[in-house]
Amino acid sequence: MSDRETSLHGNAPPQPRVAGAVVVHEGRVLLVRRRVAEGRLLWQFPAGKVEPGESCDEAAVRETKEEAGLDVVPIVRLGERIHPLTGRHVSYTACKVAGGAAHVADPDEIAEVAWVTLSEIPQYIPYGLFAPVRQHLDAALRS
Repeated sequence: MSDRETSLHGNAPPQPRVAGAVVVHEGRVLLVRRRVAEGRLLWQFPAGKVEPGESCDEAAVRETKEEAGLDVVPIVRLGERIHPLTGRHVSYTACKVAGGAAHVADPDEIAEVAWVTLSEIPQYIPYGLFAPVRQHLDAALRS
């Protein structure tokens, strides 16, 4: 285990890394509502576990397709953190739409999708956003 992993996880074995896609399109950001909440976490960006041999960017693209039926391409990695509500190591990648229309593509996992404006985000994610994600959305959704 690297020093970075040790500092992120203490002595506990690392959790599988999760990759999230921050998809902005036509002045809105894509959120998905999980069928089963993870604690207080209900609405979130399309996200899921990074598979062996897969990069975080590749996982973000795959998860967006699997959950919301949307083809996206990665633009830039926004950062990573230990999520304060789930304890999972999450990487966030800004993505742009390459094709398709967002819909519930995995009804076993996803109950609903929504395109949300900047001012609506607190209604969906009341506990706030990771600072680098917030900065990206502030810039992307105000332009």
